[in-house]
Amino acid sequence: MRVPRPWSARAWLDTAHVMTGVLVSAVLFELTLVMVVAPPLLRRGMPVLTGVQRSRFAAFLGARIPPTTAPATWRHAATWRQAGYHLLSPLVSVACALPVALVWSGALVGLTAFLQPHLQPPPMEFPLDLRNPVMAGAYVAVGAALLVLAPILARATANLDLAVARVLLGPSRDELDRRIETLTESRAGVIDAADAERRRIERDLHDGAQQRLVSLAMNLGLARATLTDLPEPARDAIVQAHEDAKQALKELRDFVRGLHPAVLNDQGLDAALSGVAARAPIPVRLRVDLDRRPSPTIEAVAFFIVSEALTNIAKHAAATKAEVSVTRERDRLRVSVYDDGRGGADLAGGTGLRGLAQRIGAVDGTLRLSSPFGGPTTIEVELPCE
Repeated sequence: MRVPRPWSARAWLDTAHVMTGVLVSAVLFELTLVMVVAPPLLRRGMPVLTGVQRSRFAAFLGARIPPTTAPATWRHAATWRQAGYHLLSPLVSVACALPVALVWSGALVGLTAFLQPHLQPPPMEFPLDLRNPVMAGAYVAVGAALLVLAPILARATANLDLAVARVLLGPSRDELDRRIETLTESRAGVIDAADAERRRIERDLHDGAQQRLVSLAMNLGLARATLTDLPEPARDAIVQAHEDAKQALKELRDFVRGLHPAVLNDQGLDAALSGVAARAPIPVRLRVDLDRRPSPTIEAVAFFIVSEALTNIAKHAAATKAEVSVTRERDRLRVSVYDDGRGGADLAGGTGLRGLAQRIGAVDGTLRLSSPFGGPTTIEVELPCE
């Protein structure tokens, strides 16, 4: 925990949160007692009271307590957990506010004690003689220590109050588990939908734009070969258009392969990665050992990993060889990419590796990177494929 300074805004916000908690909790305590005695009021009143406390935590601590999705009825456990917080919060608030107030007050008294002999009119009587510099210095030292302690104590008590509020005002563990399960299913649906959309785009480009570019390149090639009696500017224009069409066709084919190659759907990872390894500018040793195919989404992620890794090796590693291994062990697909290049790869250093990490994290996979300066570099990935 970062220690706030006594004069920082954080220290004053923590202190204000703790002190206002006493007054707010006292008022809400009384209203909660009324609602507990008259349960029909719970449905409308409890969300309002809980909203007030959530607003206090957000205003002073910048903390958001997730709301519960349970209906606000007197029969539901979440309603009684919230009522329990409002009944308990005065005790928590007093337990938090009292030591904070004492420490801040002690700091103020200690730091200003040396002024008392100058402010008190005669006759001057002191239980402790503050005219003595040693005694006055001791008071100031204690005050300075309490001044340092005050924001730490305010932060700790505010966190205690927040912890109690999260338990009683937030969703229960079962509700959080249901939310996590729902979010996991939703994310899986989004990933599958995105992968299906990539396959659709690949199919449309392959059957539409790519075929028209092939036809255009063939027609321009035919014109280039047969129309030999044209003026030189016209022939140059046809030659340039023919070369541009062939380059556009090559770039489109590379783009389509990177999206989702058709061979991946038809023949699986082994055939798709064999094509990637064959097109690599350096020798690539490939080993694919799968007793059965994983899901199409995991296959697409594994293909993307190897394709992107080999592209990065060709661009940045100055390697002479690479090795790719894809194996399946029960419900885990393991992908390993090795190169003998110069190393120094960093997940935070480039968009390529960050893209890999994001794609892997989207399916709850793990990524380990070993790339010391001077090489070699090894990327090890585990993907769930139950």
